[in-house]
Amino acid sequence: MHAASREAYERLSHTLDTGLGETSDAVNTGAQTGTELLDVVDVLDSDRSLRMALVDAAAEPEQRAGLAKRLFSGKVSAATEEIVSAAVSQTWSNTRDLREGLEKLGRRALLRSAEGQGQLDRVEDELFRLARILENEPELEMLLADKSRTANDRRDLLAKVIYGKVTAVTEALALQAIGRLQDSPVEVLDGLCDDVAALEGREVARVRSAAELTDEQESALAAKLEKIYGRKIAVHSEVDTSLLGGAVIRVGDEIIDGSTAGKLERLRRSIA
Repeated sequence: MHAASREAYERLSHTLDTGLGETSDAVNTGAQTGTELLDVVDVLDSDRSLRMALVDAAAEPEQRAGLAKRLFSGKVSAATEEIVSAAVSQTWSNTRDLREGLEKLGRRALLRSAEGQGQLDRVEDELFRLARILENEPELEMLLADKSRTANDRRDLLAKVIYGKVTAVTEALALQAIGRLQDSPVEVLDGLCDDVAALEGREVARVRSAAELTDEQESALAAKLEKIYGRKIAVHSEVDTSLLGGAVIRVGDEIIDGSTAGKLERLRRSIA
């Protein structure tokens, strides 16, 4: 996002959070608002002239808001209509930033709903696990990444894989993201996992270990990484027996390779 768009998004995030905090039913309101905002993004994706009209700097903010109200009144809840109207009243650098802003707001509303149910940690873990499933099933990931298939086809395929196995929020986030891919499915799901962690002021550490980590080991590792990076860390781990021993840790773009396989490879290179 460009600077003006980032400022618009920050203002809208505050408005969204304040509105959900003031409602008596933040869980259902957040879920409905989030789902409807993501539906609005789908509408904008399909209509270029509408996107252009909603960011037209030559039009007054009230005009853009009025257009949004006429389009979505009666089709979405009052809370969603208010957010969309507020969004198009802001200054966006381009139509892509408007869509990205509404998408992020939709995801944020869904995550606030999960937070209200005490499910944020579960959603974060489910997204991480789903990304690892696709990482280990390249044929499935290839089908989900196939842009010659319609967005609905890709969503239907993923829905068959996850239906009844994850929370409603995880399902909604994953299906929406797969429908409008910006990167590979694994990268998109990992990005969603990062978004959940960020909502709680944490960063994700992705750990591959030769043997399954105990809860105590994960807690100890998180504490060590927090001292190294100076911020809260959420540890997500998976077993990779090819490492032979130890673990490989990725935090952001940094990789710490303490695996036996990694040590052997470095030794091999040093004597080659």
